[in-house]
Amino acid sequence: MKNVMILTGAGQIGMAVARRMGTGMKIVVGDKKTDNAQTIAQIMNEAGFDAVPMEMDLSSRASILNIISEALKYGEISMLVNAAGVSPSQASVETILKVDLYGTAVLLDEVGKVIRQGGTGVTISSQSGWRMPALTAGEDELLATTPADELLTLPLLQPENIHDTLHAYQMAKRCNEKRVMAEAVKWGKRGSRINAIAPRIIVTPLAMDEFNGPRGDFYKNMFANCPAGRPGTADEVANVAELLMSDKGAFITGSTFLIDGGATSSYYYGPLKPEV
Repeated sequence: MKNVMILTGAGQIGMAVARRMGTGMKIVVGDKKTDNAQTIAQIMNEAGFDAVPMEMDLSSRASILNIISEALKYGEISMLVNAAGVSPSQASVETILKVDLYGTAVLLDEVGKVIRQGGTGVTISSQSGWRMPALTAGEDELLATTPADELLTLPLLQPENIHDTLHAYQMAKRCNEKRVMAEAVKWGKRGSRINAIAPRIIVTPLAMDEFNGPRGDFYKNMFANCPAGRPGTADEVANVAELLMSDKGAFITGSTFLIDGGATSSYYYGPLKPEV
């Protein structure tokens, strides 16, 4: 029986993290599009890893439980890499909240129940959540601790309180970071750790949808005017994940790490600051 990694979201960032951390492990690759999961699993297998693809829908509790059950057939789940999600240009408000917010909450909760002693996990959030105005302490607590199946009934997530798909995405990512904080307490009872990474302007197929979508000029301006002066790469996100998931990050849990080339800093204190 092997140690097992669950990788949800068969894309560039998830694969980059899995390649850093998945040597010698069984890697169960889940994606809503089976073809994507098969492609990533094949690339990894041809590079010497041991990956198996399967269909997995992050918006479905049954599907999440199914991939966990499948992973447990190979051994103990020791790592979770959650890179699944949809972007504001790809989906409706309802879908964004169901996938990015609800689905992530369910996944972290359910994996946390079975992660082996000393296991680790990362979930990919987004810098976008850092640009939304602060919520009240009570709202943050609701996002962090409301049972997953009740999250979408919260007043602040109702259609009349969500302005557009970008706002839905920002709320989802804020929720991700609060859930990570709350889940870290639960995971800690098993000697395990969970953190989030909040990237932005990382070149991936999903990002290309944004660059070529209705907010394309906004994103191009963002990386042109961030301190780094360029977009980032999936491997740079994996650098952070490697720290968080390795023994070097043994004292880090419940945290969200921003990796955006300084775009958030520029948003508040530089040329990306919105005009009042």
